[in-house]
Parts: sequence; structure tokens; C-alpha cells
Amino acid sequence: MAGLRLGPLLRQVDWETGTDATVWVEADRPCEAEVRCADGAGGTARTWQIAGHHYALIPVAGLRPGAETAYRVLLDGEQVWPLPDSRFPDSTIRTPAAPGGPTRSPEAVRVAFGSCRWAAPPSDASHDPVGPDALDTLAHTLATSPGAPRPDVLVLLGDQVYADETSAETRRWLAERRDLSEPPGDQVADYEEYTRLYYESWLDPEVRWLLSTVPSCMIFDDHDVIDDWNTSEAWLNRMRGTPWWRERILSGLMSYWVHQHLGNLSPAELAADGLYAAVRDSEDGTEALRAFAARADADPAYTRWSYRRDFGPVRLLMVDTRGARVLGEGAREMVEAKELAWVRQQALDGAGTYDHLLIGTSLPWLLPHFVHDVEAWNASVCGGRRGARWARIGEDLRQRGDLEHWAAFPESFDALTDLIAEVGEGADAPATISVLSGDVHHAYIAEPDWSRWPRRPVSEVRQLTCSPVHNSIHASIRVGFRFGWSRAGRALGRVFTRHGRVPAPRLSWRKTGGPWFGNQLMTLTLQGRSARLRLDQAVQAPEPHLVTPLRTSWPEG
Repeated sequence: MAGLRLGPLLRQVDWETGTDATVWVEADRPCEAEVRCADGAGGTARTWQIAGHHYALIPVAGLRPGAETAYRVLLDGEQVWPLPDSRFPDSTIRTPAAPGGPTRSPEAVRVAFGSCRWAAPPSDASHDPVGPDALDTLAHTLATSPGAPRPDVLVLLGDQVYADETSAETRRWLAERRDLSEPPGDQVADYEEYTRLYYESWLDPEVRWLLSTVPSCMIFDDHDVIDDWNTSEAWLNRMRGTPWWRERILSGLMSYWVHQHLGNLSPAELAADGLYAAVRDSEDGTEALRAFAARADADPAYTRWSYRRDFGPVRLLMVDTRGARVLGEGAREMVEAKELAWVRQQALDGAGTYDHLLIGTSLPWLLPHFVHDVEAWNASVCGGRRGARWARIGEDLRQRGDLEHWAAFPESFDALTDLIAEVGEGADAPATISVLSGDVHHAYIAEPDWSRWPRRPVSEVRQLTCSPVHNSIHASIRVGFRFGWSRAGRALGRVFTRHGRVPAPRLSWRKTGGPWFGNQLMTLTLQGRSARLRLDQAVQAPEPHLVTPLRTSWPEG
């Protein structure tokens, strides 16, 4: 009898028809996977194989628009989900109302988002060293309070797993496989070890149930592969000179494609994906996927990890800011030209047909002012503006200090800014444009000042940063981020930019909320042409729960 090894994850719910969805599973052997819904809807798919693991992405059809239905997962006809004696409610698929039909009341789209989730210890552990997990507490809230607002989608903005910061339990498992005195030591080395990270993270009972009942969108950041992934050309050359890097990067991209990327794609995109067809139709898709990963690593223009999802009047553009980088010192780009052109096309396509644009980028567009200025200075000196000696110093600081956000790619920063301004101008502009980010282990809201920018959008534009979901931050770094937003930080930042001969900035911004520290999630509720934001922080208590210290709305009136 086939068993369920991982999942189910509810990945897609089709907002255009309200009748279709996709569910991802991993089984422990080849089998026929089925989703069977309480109202008669469902679907089946045969598993496909990667490195001895068996996966299926099951298309679910025949759902009723504007309804919520429980579902079961069967493998070779035997039920494997819900788990026996589960303490959680049945997993359900909630569909939006069909266009032109009866609507939900109130008609709203709820988008919860955050990043940086280090796997929580088992729920019976006596102490969690980094505090309560915001996803665990969200799951507890939804499972025990049926009337609690439920997100329509959970947007996970990077560092879903930590390949370079493994837990004590994983380190013990690794030590049974190989000699940890040999590089890469207690970090993961190959595909099998990556799968261990996903088991540790997604078999957390609360998170497993949450991902089975709330659709999810995902994108990688550095820790999904390694800290500082693709910081610079010098960094990449150094990594490629190690004997273990090639297996690490190929395995990282392969496991990301399997566990995260495929579920981001719509049924139409899946049907047109040649790699997915090759993997699904072969006896063993490992070599085909490995060859794809090798080409993706060698050429950032070879594939596109960025994607688009529409949720009625809300458009999400998820932008890859790791694999799409161009690192040559004379022409650094956060997102290579072809992919950036695709992002621009998707943002402008159907202008006037959506009310809210969400740009998901794991790395914040608008940083604390001091951090932005230091990264702009660093990019300038690394590019040779202060000579070869300062270029060497700058490269050392860039790698030591993680100076590789949008500000460290000045032309890309301007390109993203100009795209936001272009989308936000004119009669067809969306009401709001929100840049959703994580990475920096604190949360804040920033609002740009367009007075010196050539274009002045009419849309309300915000940088919304929320991190971590479950991690920690050193006290010294907290102090540093607070300083980064201060007047003194701005003044010191200007000293750096003058030294680096950085051109005067055309865009300025101000912090309008935060910084907030702790394990947290933000939720945007988008209704009509208005947006409401909520920040929920996980709090240690006899029963895990979330507190809500912030509510804000825009536009006014």
C-alpha cells in the first residue's frame, strides 16, 4: 500500500473560473494519486520520480464557485489524508465566486505574507529557541476559531528552508550519512538532504494542515540554497572553485522546482511546460531535471522563476531576485533584461482591469536609509569609482555584510522604481501598488516621495516588509536597523555616498510604520479600491495565538 510521505499542499485555486485547483503530494512509492471532494469534484494524477522520490501535482476540477468543500487524498484508492485521529478540521478548498455570479460577502481578497521560517522544533519540545512560529499560531487560530478571517493565499517570500543552518536533529541525521568534517560540513550537500529539510519544515503538524487548506505562492531567497547566494561575481567564482558547490546548487534548484516552483504555475502554464511533461512522462525524470538545473545555474536568462497570479481584482507579480541576477561587475543586474521585460509586460497587461498590484520580491526595494546608502556606496566602490584598492575593500565588505539588496544594483533599483511609477500613472492606474518583501528580520512600512522622480504615480505605493515568520535577530542588529531609520543614520549615509561618488538620489522615502521585531505575518485585505493592512505577531502563551498590534488603511476615505 502506498503511503503519503509529504503534503498535501493546496497550491492553486483558479480565480477566473472558481472551479479548478491543484494539490501537491509526495508518496513513498509509484502510485495513482487522487483528490476526492465532498461535493463530487476531484482529480487524479500518476506520480513521477526524481532521485527515488515520487511526486504528483493533482488537478482538481468540478468545484463549485463561491463554495468551500472538504477533500480527501487517496493513493491507489486507499485514503491517506486526513490522517487518522487528526486533531485538525478537514482540509478544504475554498473557491471564489464565478465572474458575474453571486459573490462572497464581503467581497475581499486576503493576502497573508512573510519570509524566513527556520523549521520549528516538534510541538512537544519544551523550548523553542527562537520563539513561537507565526505559521503555527495562524494554523491554531484558523483550526480553533472557525469564524477567524482566513487568507485567500499565503505568500511565502523566501527562506522556506535553511540549507546552511541545519537543526541539531538534522545534523545528527547528516552525520549518519557522511563525514561532517568534510565540506560542506553540517550544511546540506545533495538532493536527498534537501528533501530532509522539507520534511522537517512541512511535516510540522500545524503547518502541514495550514498548507493543505490555504493556497500558497512561494519564491526562493538565499538560504533556500546558501547564505548570500549570488552576491557578486567574485563570490560566485569562489564558490565554483569548491569541490562541493556544483552538487549543492544543482540539488538546490532541483528541489526548489519540485517542492515550490511547480505549484506556483497555473494549469495552463503546466500544460505548456516542456520540462514538466518530460519529467512526468518518463520512468525517471532525474537526469532531465538535473540538466535543466545546470543550464539555469549557468545562464540566468535560460529560465524564468518569476511568475504572475491573479486573484480577481488583485494581481501578484512574484519577482526572482536570486537566480535571475547578472553579476559581471560592469553590468550588474538584480533581474536580467529579458525577465525584467516580462515583469514589465505583466504589470502593464490589462491595465485598468485590476485594482491592486502586489510585487513580491524577497529583498526589500526600500531599505532603512543608512543601509541603502551603504549598499549604494559599496556598489560604486566595487565598480572602481575609488580605484582598485577600494574595490578590493568594497568586495570584502560586500560579502561580509550581505550588501546585495536592490540598492546594491543601482540601475535595477531605478528600473523597478520607474516601472512602479509607470504602472501607477494615468486613468487606468491601480488604486494601490504594494511591494511585499522579507529577508531583513523585522517589519516596517515605507512610503516613497515622488517629488523628484520624473514620473509621479497616482496610485498609493507602499513598501511592506515582514520578516521573520520563525527566526531570530541579534540585539546588535536590532539596534543597527533602528539606527538605519534615524536622522543620524541618514546623515552618516550621506557621508558614505559622497565618498563613493554616488549620484544624488532622485527618490526619497519615509518610514510610516515600524520597525517591529518578532515572529510575525502581515495580511493585506483588498476590497474594492481600498487596502487594509494587519500585522500579527506570535506570542508565547499556554495556547499559541497571534496578537494584532497594528491596523492601517489606505487610501483615506
